[in-house]
Amino acid sequence: MFPVSPRQATPLDTRLGIETPEGIDLLLRPAGLTGRALAFSIDLLLRGLLLLAGYGALSLFGDLGMGLSAIGLFLINWWYPVLFEVLNQGRTPGKQMMALRVIHDDGTPVGWTSSLIRNLLRVVDMLPFGYAAGALACLNHPHFKRLGDLAAATLVVYNEPLRQPPVLPDAPAAIAPFALQLAEQRAILDFAERQGELSDSRTRELAGLLAEPLQVAPGQAASRINGIARGLLGAP
Repeated sequence: MFPVSPRQATPLDTRLGIETPEGIDLLLRPAGLTGRALAFSIDLLLRGLLLLAGYGALSLFGDLGMGLSAIGLFLINWWYPVLFEVLNQGRTPGKQMMALRVIHDDGTPVGWTSSLIRNLLRVVDMLPFGYAAGALACLNHPHFKRLGDLAAATLVVYNEPLRQPPVLPDAPAAIAPFALQLAEQRAILDFAERQGELSDSRTRELAGLLAEPLQVAPGQAASRINGIARGLLGAP
């Protein structure tokens, strides 16, 4: 969140900041519809190959093989995602290839109950055809949740690699002309730390939102925010 005034905030982007039960701050990037659809397609292909191989092998055993094939169809269709999500850090093979994982809304690893709920409700997400309900829910939710995620309180995020601590831009340490709440302090630090990832025009646009409350010209707002960020961290 990025404050446009001491009492108002506007999202910087789709990143989601949460605090775990252990008091650890996490910055997560929810996965959108395209990445999730590709991961599902990969898993669907793998499940199809498993079923095809199993059917070919079990067909040699006649009626017994057909019965075992029906059991295998049930297990692979319903337990394939659950087992992988719970036992493989929230990642099915498709999600792992797309660098995605499933977690609880509070950032903790997904458990058996939540995984079962989100996967059983795929039958609702598939209505009326072609995952239409799930896709519409995903596109209309700020964190791209389908109906199964809403019911299970889960979230699909990008499994981003650890990055080196960001370096704040050079600016004289400064103090804000108004009292900053904790969320506003985090927003200012986030802006300064991620400034290297933003274009110059986007940097000026975001910084300009604070020009008036910071009592500086719009062109000086970015430098002022960087100075306040360094002051918050006690940097010289």
